[in-house]
Amino acid sequence: MLGNGVVGILSESVNKWERRAPLTPSHCARLLHSGRDKTGVSRIIVQPSTKRIHHDAMYEDVGCEISEDLSQCGLILGIKQPKLEMILPDRAYAFFSHTHKAQKENMPLLDKILAERVSLYDYELIVGDHGKRLLAFGKYAGRAGFIDFLRGLGQRYLSLGYSTPFLSLGASYMYTSLAAAKAAVISVGEEIATLGLPSGICPLVFVFTGSGNVSSGAQEIFKLLPHTFVDPSRLPELSGTAKDAAQPTRSSKRVFHVYGCVVTSKDMVQHKDSTRAFDKADYYAHPEHYNPVFHERIAPYASVIVNCMYWEKRFPRLLSTKQFQDLMRKGCKLIGISDITCDIGGSIEFVNQTTSIDSPFFRYDPVNDSYHHDMDGAGLICQAVDILPTEFAKEASQHFGDILSQFVGNLASTRDITKIPAHLTRACITHGGVLTRFSVTQT
Repeated sequence: MLGNGVVGILSESVNKWERRAPLTPSHCARLLHSGRDKTGVSRIIVQPSTKRIHHDAMYEDVGCEISEDLSQCGLILGIKQPKLEMILPDRAYAFFSHTHKAQKENMPLLDKILAERVSLYDYELIVGDHGKRLLAFGKYAGRAGFIDFLRGLGQRYLSLGYSTPFLSLGASYMYTSLAAAKAAVISVGEEIATLGLPSGICPLVFVFTGSGNVSSGAQEIFKLLPHTFVDPSRLPELSGTAKDAAQPTRSSKRVFHVYGCVVTSKDMVQHKDSTRAFDKADYYAHPEHYNPVFHERIAPYASVIVNCMYWEKRFPRLLSTKQFQDLMRKGCKLIGISDITCDIGGSIEFVNQTTSIDSPFFRYDPVNDSYHHDMDGAGLICQAVDILPTEFAKEASQHFGDILSQFVGNLASTRDITKIPAHLTRACITHGGVLTRFSVTQT
């Protein structure tokens, strides 16, 4: 079956909200109409789906076949992990498997893939010569996550007694397009610029961690609001801006913009030898030589932390439970965390659960170390949705397929993984019933 030029597209079954597709009808049309000699693809069989962002008829119109049966396919594409019964023997599969770090919850999937001698390609591992991922939804996660958080922020402020323009926002999936969602944020921004925010919640400071695609997407939405970016070193200066107005002017009662601050690893840690300056290469090689300082230098001045950074267990946490509890006892004004990276129990220790698109927040009370699924009461709100890009399913699928379609021919037409480009070979986790990557280790 491998290399027969027949491509299958799975219907997504793991999460009711998953409406993305690895290839859109326009991508399929290009692959089919260019001919197998050029693309390596002779047929495309699409499993029927009534919730996919592109209807079955749109795939049929460009020459795809609609069938539940993908047994004729040598290459089968999806977004998220398929059900175990959908793993057919001696095929090539490509999807986000979340197995290359031996994630415990996905070991049954990896066992099934090995037992069926599947060649598994993980999108997360397809990287270019520069080491950056080629296939990712990061910007869409950042965009959707920040819009959804602003909506929740409006609800949280209302429970604390403040009416804000954020209340008028819908969740990202409620808009027909990314452009429509942006227009709604722009409208909120215009209201802030005209009518202002209550002085009691200002300065409203959004701290973005990291500088990659996720952070870029979140900041793209933030910049639609009237805003000022400040350097991390200047954050302490903001704490007095709501109190320093000498005269009872209009600006002393309402505040007409928000603040943003982007922090990277140099702002989060300090070398244990205080005489040594931060060195990124040294930090990545020897994180044990560094102490965390985010809870001292950044968190006390943040209203919202938008967590967008990559993190591994070997690095110091951004914010531990104890650090946050100590901050709250000192009067920290942090009102919420948008953990777009969704590393459960990771860089932000007390984010211990994922949330869903239809119920995106939980409330953490640090005094009682308790968790609640409401917007009322003590503590802060936390967002940890792990499927954010599907809220902009149409645009996200187009973006993803623009890149994936360049690789489909190589994957669909070869039986020998050593004869495909190196960046695809490196993304192959299993082949012929054995692991191919040394990175799959127990954690």
